[in-house]
Amino acid sequence: MARDGDINEPTSAYPQVDPHSDLAEPHDDRPGGPPAPSGGGAVRALLWVLGAAAVAVVVLLGVQTTGLLPEFRNPFTKEQTDRSQPALLESMQDLSRYVAAEGNFQVVVDLQNDRKHVPDWLVNDRTLFVGSGSVEAYVDFGALTEGAVVPSADGKSVEIKLPAPQLAETNLDLDKSYVFAEERGLLNRVGDLIGGDPNRQQQVYQLAEDRITAAARESGLAVRAEENTRKMLEGLLRSLNYEQITITYTTP
Repeated sequence: MARDGDINEPTSAYPQVDPHSDLAEPHDDRPGGPPAPSGGGAVRALLWVLGAAAVAVVVLLGVQTTGLLPEFRNPFTKEQTDRSQPALLESMQDLSRYVAAEGNFQVVVDLQNDRKHVPDWLVNDRTLFVGSGSVEAYVDFGALTEGAVVPSADGKSVEIKLPAPQLAETNLDLDKSYVFAEERGLLNRVGDLIGGDPNRQQQVYQLAEDRITAAARESGLAVRAEENTRKMLEGLLRSLNYEQITITYTTP
């Protein structure tokens, strides 16, 4: 039996180990055992890879900027091919119009085509279109008849009869016009996949032109054209020493 004084003495079989020393860490003393993993080495390798990639990108961009290498292009970039035929001149017409005024208009067209007793989610075609266009008001001097210009015997006065101003066709500006919103039913979309109508928006364009034309007729554009034409002729004839100038408009 061990004595009480020998209890705290270290034995020869199990030597005492300092817990703060390197010997306290467990390690494998077996020959050929795997080395202890090192986390710092993996981090350094990752940093080296990232650094090398960054340097490669900078060098590649620099070389491409200087033009030393041909430009790298995306092989799947979008291409546009124009197969249009040359424009064909159909006719030429001599004009003798004096454009005296022009009005610019904008109209919002809300057109819907659907079927009765059928839900809109199934059959529906609604388009909200913003149309911008212009209308010219002109006086056709080519329509002057014989005796339309009557000067006085003394050359001091002149009377002119002009045809009333007319409105030209509405010119819809497609660069400023656009479809704001569009709603289509399920069957309408399926029909587009099978065989869509390329002239589907033509009805919207025509309706926008009709609305602009009606607005131009009620805008007083023709009256402005009369005033501008009268001022232009008065200035021209006064430079020819006419003192009294009378201009009247006749309706066709």
